[in-house]
Amino acid sequence: MTASEACILLIEDEPHIRRFVRSTLEGQQWTVYEADCGHRGLVEAGSRQPDLLILDLGLPDMDGVEVIKEFRHWSQAPVLVLSARSDEADKIEALDAGADDYLTKPFGVGELVARVRALTRRHARQLEASPLVSFGDVTVNLAQRVVLRGGEAVHLTPVEYKLLCTLLRDAGKALTHRMLMQAVWGPGHTENSHYLRIYMSRLRQKLEQDPAQPAHFITLSGVGYRFQF
Repeated sequence: MTASEACILLIEDEPHIRRFVRSTLEGQQWTVYEADCGHRGLVEAGSRQPDLLILDLGLPDMDGVEVIKEFRHWSQAPVLVLSARSDEADKIEALDAGADDYLTKPFGVGELVARVRALTRRHARQLEASPLVSFGDVTVNLAQRVVLRGGEAVHLTPVEYKLLCTLLRDAGKALTHRMLMQAVWGPGHTENSHYLRIYMSRLRQKLEQDPAQPAHFITLSGVGYRFQF
């Protein structure tokens, strides 16, 4: 699967939004299937095996967070939430349940297409499973645990490298503070995000062209971080 060949499943109960989103995505040559409720959406997901799931949280038969949890039992395909719920707590709950990104309604065509393109690219790269990852002037050899910047070796501490690998593995995905803390430091450290801010700052200093205006290690205010190519 390439990013341009992605199969997308849209779960949305409002017909006009379904039409708008489907038309937008099909205009980019993606294949789109749809469902108007959570249970039907899960059935469609099981049969279609989508490369990307897009869903609303306010579905008529079940909460979208429960749909995400069910989907995550058997699929690692990226999930993009489209929701009118704008509270940080709602975003964090959806992301912790397994969503990869969150777009608040109303949203623009350009932003929707950009988010979908980023998530489908990430999924395609995961399927290819290349040990080499490049961004900016940085190359990471995951097989050899070597990081180069401009051809020169960059020394990362074990924690810095683990944080980098976690971000690269889920490139394009919005990762909450809790998710990153648990992945890097373990379940006993999920509440102290002070360490995370320190190590993220170190990664930016070592790997960003302009650490003050990072192009790759992006802060999601009140939520967490996202790595983007």
